Amino acid sequence: MRLNQVLSALATLVVATSISQAQTPTLKLIPMPREIHATTDVKLATKGIHIVCEMCKVDDKFAATDFAATLKDRKIRVSDTGFRVVIARMPHALPAGVTFDSAMKPEGYVITATSTSLTVIGATSEGVFYGVQTVKQLIAGDGSSAVLHLANIRDWPAMKYRGLSDDLSRGPFPTIDFIKKQIRTLASVKANIYSPYMENTQEYPDNAIAAPWGRHISPAQAKELVAYAKPYHITIIPEQEAFGHLDKMLQYEQYSVLAETPHGAVLAPGQSGSIPLIDDMFKQLAAEYTGPYLHLGADETGELGAGQTKAEVQATSLNAAYLKFMNRIVDSLKPLNRKLLFWGDIAYHSPDLVKAMPQSFKDATIAVPWTYNPEANGFDRYIKPFTDAGFETWVAPGINNWSRVYPNGNLGLYNIQQFTRDGQRLGCDGQLNTIWNDDGEGLANMDWYGILFGAAAAWQPGESNIPQFQQSFGQVFHGDLSGKIDEAQIEFMTIHSLISQAHAGDANDSLFWADPWDPAAQITIDRLRPSVPEIRTRAEHIVSLVAEARQAAVDAGTPLREQDALDAMDLGARRADLIGYKIEMADEMAQNYRNAVDAFNHPETVPANTRGGGGGRRGGSPGARTITAGGNRITNLMNAYSAIRDEYSAVWMTSNVPVYLNNVQQRYDHTIQMWMDRTEHLRVLARDYKTGDPLPTPQQLGFPASFAAPPAPPQPLPTPPARQ
Repeated sequence: MRLNQVLSALATLVVATSISQAQTPTLKLIPMPREIHATTDVKLATKGIHIVCEMCKVDDKFAATDFAATLKDRKIRVSDTGFRVVIARMPHALPAGVTFDSAMKPEGYVITATSTSLTVIGATSEGVFYGVQTVKQLIAGDGSSAVLHLANIRDWPAMKYRGLSDDLSRGPFPTIDFIKKQIRTLASVKANIYSPYMENTQEYPDNAIAAPWGRHISPAQAKELVAYAKPYHITIIPEQEAFGHLDKMLQYEQYSVLAETPHGAVLAPGQSGSIPLIDDMFKQLAAEYTGPYLHLGADETGELGAGQTKAEVQATSLNAAYLKFMNRIVDSLKPLNRKLLFWGDIAYHSPDLVKAMPQSFKDATIAVPWTYNPEANGFDRYIKPFTDAGFETWVAPGINNWSRVYPNGNLGLYNIQQFTRDGQRLGCDGQLNTIWNDDGEGLANMDWYGILFGAAAAWQPGESNIPQFQQSFGQVFHGDLSGKIDEAQIEFMTIHSLISQAHAGDANDSLFWADPWDPAAQITIDRLRPSVPEIRTRAEHIVSLVAEARQAAVDAGTPLREQDALDAMDLGARRADLIGYKIEMADEMAQNYRNAVDAFNHPETVPANTRGGGGGRRGGSPGARTITAGGNRITNLMNAYSAIRDEYSAVWMTSNVPVYLNNVQQRYDHTIQMWMDRTEHLRVLARDYKTGDPLPTPQQLGFPASFAAPPAPPQPLPTPPARQ
């Protein structure tokens, strides 16, 4: 873990240096095309755009309609007298020297520009659609300030499959409308896969008890999403965990006999009912999700061999037992005639066993190795066990959003960049970027930065340019021409780096919820304390940057897009600020109490005009006032958590159904009640205090023992272990 923190710190420093030195690109596009030559600009305020569809097929007309809808949303006039944007199919005349070769045909496109028109040419409906998405991004600004940047472009993807795995099983559950928004957004940056990760959140009529009330996809909704995604050229690949991560199903008595350990998370391979359960679920999935792929999951089967399969594992090996059951699953699902994805975290540890798997297994499956941090020595060790064995292989990086107040871009962007780069070099066909909600607090509108970079990295060849992406995100996603949203994202990364360099983890939920009066938190707080002022300053700067960018856009008459995501940025910054604020408040409470004790013991040192009288708001006995010293800071903390609770709930509702929100709200309520109880405890002590009584010790007040003395100096940071 310490090595990851060091990598995190280094990554942030590289990003901060690169973005300050790199020249801002003329055109801001995500993903950046392979070949692009900017020519001139066309102001659209008076002209507007005339969309012309030449030799268009039905799918191409959808691309044109989608383009027109975007222009309407951005208040750009669509008119027969506007600047011509032509949508066309090959064969179409190309300018001299421009080629449309075989590598481009599946999904590539050409854009050619003259002083009077811009033409998008594709050989397929996908190519036409993706070319139109680029044209959308070539328009900077909205309404009267809109400018079309003309350019000549040749572009095609590096990887055939480019997608997102979306965790729908650990708390927040999106509305169907929000999933549709994710589909549209993925398509706009040329991704072509959406994979909902489900442990028990797909409704199976034959296994109805497992699906949680109000938090599942029904068969009808599944079919609706498949139909919705099709014209956007998005394939939905449902993932139903089929081996591990099944505790939410195996908790029920009717399935308990199938569990490797009582009410555990792993299916017992030797139980006669395990394969029929899998067959039944995937038969229903295949009927609802009509694409060519299904995802078995089958990761993190840590309980295997600890219960019903113990004897088999002892007689062979853990990985042998794992792969044997995987082969049985694949054989049983052959009648569905689907290619089956599986996570590669277990199998890659036994490359010889992987190579020895039957050819029928290799032909029927796609291995998806995953890991979520930067790797100093690259990612070959995760990939090669499968590519060397002849498996089709996709890589699965992650945006590092899980259990954090805001995603950690230091880990996420570099993991995505490097893992995808190595996957391309080793011949992987796809990339499945991942978002997870491990502690149930994840908010989808915080995740777009990593999602868009993942799509860009899969489309672009080789190592994607992180600074280039960082300078483009704000304009492409939010329509922000000021650069302030891009700056805010860098500030989040710097906050994570500051906490990481202090060996205090990063800006995670555990740190947000940590009680500064808890002795167990003191080591972390001691390490973090010197960085608190900078952390808070940067977090508050994010709040200001978002507000300034919003106001500047409103003043220009073109409000920023994706306001829900901006609200989520504001929330993330305020949560990061509170991490530092509560440490400062705890320190000030301690110092105030020490000062009050000194004043009580030595009243002659206190100026007469500050001693207070016998009554009124500032009255009461000196002993009582000593006990309640710092009480207003407790109230401030209580109020801060209360305000963030309300903001968190509002951001949750922009993407999710309300079910499960109460679980997270209870954490806020518990914390607010904890500080409220402490305030009442101090009040009662002060009320019952009698002149002449000894003052309470810090422990009697509920303070940790450390409040009796000034904070200890930060402990020396441990030396990171040598890499094995």
